[in-house]
Amino acid sequence: MTDPAAEPKPRKRSLFELLASLPEQVQTLVHREIELVKTELVEKLKAIGTGAGLLLGAVIVFLFFIGVLLTLAIIGLSAVLPAWAAALIVAGVLLLVAVILGLVGYRILMRGIPPVPTESIASIQKDIFAIKGEGRRGTDE
Repeated sequence: MTDPAAEPKPRKRSLFELLASLPEQVQTLVHREIELVKTELVEKLKAIGTGAGLLLGAVIVFLFFIGVLLTLAIIGLSAVLPAWAAALIVAGVLLLVAVILGLVGYRILMRGIPPVPTESIASIQKDIFAIKGEGRRGTDE
């Protein structure tokens, strides 16, 4: 084991060294913020895609519902009560499935709209305030 007292202490950097390292630090900060924006946009676009897919599923199920209703009309005109009653039950179930898919898809779609990286923008604003020396120290606000 090494003695912690024997390890060299990091030397304090001069003002000129600190100023010289500032462009590199700003560049690193900008790159990290860009990556944050990319990540947030990908998440929002995935939510939009999932919501749109579920809404498309709801439309397809609704088309089946219309097909069942047409079948119901044909059976109702040419058959006795039990046949069209069964078709009516199937149509009701399909309508219920379409409504559920539509509501779930709508909620997921609304999570991704607008596709603006709000968290990244807030982080960039905090960084700008920190660079300007505004805001309170030691807090996230």
